[in-house]
Amino acid sequence: MSNTEVNPIEQQLQAAYETGQVVAGIELLLPREVPLGGPRSMPVLRSLPNKFRHFIGAWCFIDHYGPVDLPEEGGMDVAPHPHTGLQTVSWLFSGEVVHRDSIGGHHEVVPGGVNVMTAGHGIAHSEVSPDRPDRNPVLHGVQLWVALPAAQRGIPPAFTGLDRCPSIPLACSSNDAEPVVATVFVGEYAGVRSEAPSFSPLLGVELEFPGCAETVLELKPEFEHGILACAPGITVDDVELPVGAVGYLPPGTERAVVGSSGGGHAVLLGGEPFGEKIVMFWNFVGASHDEVAAAREEWEATRGVDAGGARFGAVNSHGGKTLAAPALPNVRLASRGRTRGN
Repeated sequence: MSNTEVNPIEQQLQAAYETGQVVAGIELLLPREVPLGGPRSMPVLRSLPNKFRHFIGAWCFIDHYGPVDLPEEGGMDVAPHPHTGLQTVSWLFSGEVVHRDSIGGHHEVVPGGVNVMTAGHGIAHSEVSPDRPDRNPVLHGVQLWVALPAAQRGIPPAFTGLDRCPSIPLACSSNDAEPVVATVFVGEYAGVRSEAPSFSPLLGVELEFPGCAETVLELKPEFEHGILACAPGITVDDVELPVGAVGYLPPGTERAVVGSSGGGHAVLLGGEPFGEKIVMFWNFVGASHDEVAAAREEWEATRGVDAGGARFGAVNSHGGKTLAAPALPNVRLASRGRTRGN
């Protein structure tokens, strides 16, 4: 997914976003609406990077989209674009997305499975809704990015597509309620582990609520965590989150009560605090302004080229059309750490 950068929200939550305050002990990372793939494309809600917090563990980018009723022709349609220094993680609640990349990866991710693309030194890919009459008419999911540690930032690109991730039932507070189903797509939780690759201690779990229910999440205190609300009525310790928002839980938190008033999905993300500083511009992660500027220049000079050892290569998609990189700002890009000012 390409980074193209407001939602109406309650006054208290808007104040929390503008000032970095918390509500009832929960730090709120509120989303902004961004067009995916261009101004006429599908809107997404982006909660990370946030004005005040840049990472949760090594998770550095959180987009939530849908549920969208797809038109007869359309849906997700993101032309080939580049990435460096990160991993993309695609997770769906409904619908399908077809991934193609410049190293030959081609996989259709569906609910319960995950796509993980490790950009490393550089890769290009496209993402589209399948063009067939039997596709699911509703698309709903999340796109996540992970900042690679410096030691892995320049590794060769790779792609992993898993068709099924392990699930486990979590007890609800009401004895007669169906369990909340936790599906682990990155890392390990409650004794089950995903086979998805990662290069730092990370956690990614879908929580599927059967209806009005809540469950207690046991958390690693050495991790920081976030709960992403993907449906109305998701709560963290009785604080209701707007759709697309993240409730942040700092290191040292050992448990959280997550609930739903009417069913739906939430995503638990976590990881050891990421101690490195990075520069993130468009779809590039690097150590410095010069590093991401060089990646941008090389993409613009060779995009769509698959000969002569071009860094990003070509994707068999969109008839050779690619996304152009935005212009760099007139100032040098500063590196950033976990939070604003560090």
